[in-house]
Amino acid sequence: MFKTIGDILKWIGDHFWGMIFLLIVLIIIWPAGEGPTSNANLQEIQLNGTITNSDAILKEIEEAKKNPKIKGILFSINSPGGAVAPSIDISYAIKDLATSKPVLAYAGDVMASGGYYSSIYATKIMANPGATVGSIGVIMEGANIEPLMQKIGIKSQVVKQGTYKEIGTMTREWTPVERAELDRLTHDTYVQFLNDVSTARKLNPANASNFADAHVFSAARAKNVGLVDMIGTKQQAKAEIAKMSKVEEPQWKEKDKMDQFIDKMSSQTSAKISSYLFGLKATL
Repeated sequence: MFKTIGDILKWIGDHFWGMIFLLIVLIIIWPAGEGPTSNANLQEIQLNGTITNSDAILKEIEEAKKNPKIKGILFSINSPGGAVAPSIDISYAIKDLATSKPVLAYAGDVMASGGYYSSIYATKIMANPGATVGSIGVIMEGANIEPLMQKIGIKSQVVKQGTYKEIGTMTREWTPVERAELDRLTHDTYVQFLNDVSTARKLNPANASNFADAHVFSAARAKNVGLVDMIGTKQQAKAEIAKMSKVEEPQWKEKDKMDQFIDKMSSQTSAKISSYLFGLKATL
């Protein structure tokens, strides 16, 4: 019996990548079909984890906008933020979507930095009582491994043209000129972030120290400073978007199981890739 089990495990090991390839082929050719959600009138779009790419969620937003059967969107967010450009892409796509149908952004756990930026143009924002919201700020960081290089006897050699071409290097401490340049870059990004939040939430930028400045708020404090409109649970959020959409009998659109599988695989792959890459980059 043990030999049989061993043979089976060996076969799986020898043909692992072939099985993965076959699974991918099946996913591609598997008919999607709308099934029991073909009469759906509400849709949930989720933004989870660190924001590194906006393509998939932008596609969901665009499809929801074009679908006349969908009357309202619950935009569920659980994200600490991430890259600047994808966060802005999502934010402005939600702004566009909200011109044609109501969008309720919901902070289920963490809606911070780029995660919050993504939500600001929703029709309304609701936060779970236990959620954390805010962190309106920008950060850029990099390592200085020069002491380690000196210890193991490695020296860097560089040929460059342009004062700032080596900016953000990790082989030495940044010069005052380089640090000033990066400070200008993060400042510009922060000003844009602040202006968008102020415009979307109708807040006075002169009072930025109250609602921005990278403060992280509880749901109650976020409501007090104007970053969210209401506090409630996920079920209350679903009831609220149904009310906003004037839907009497809510029918929620469900993702095809194959789409869910692909999304999960894609998110795991991108997370692993980003964990191996090092680069100086402003993040929200």
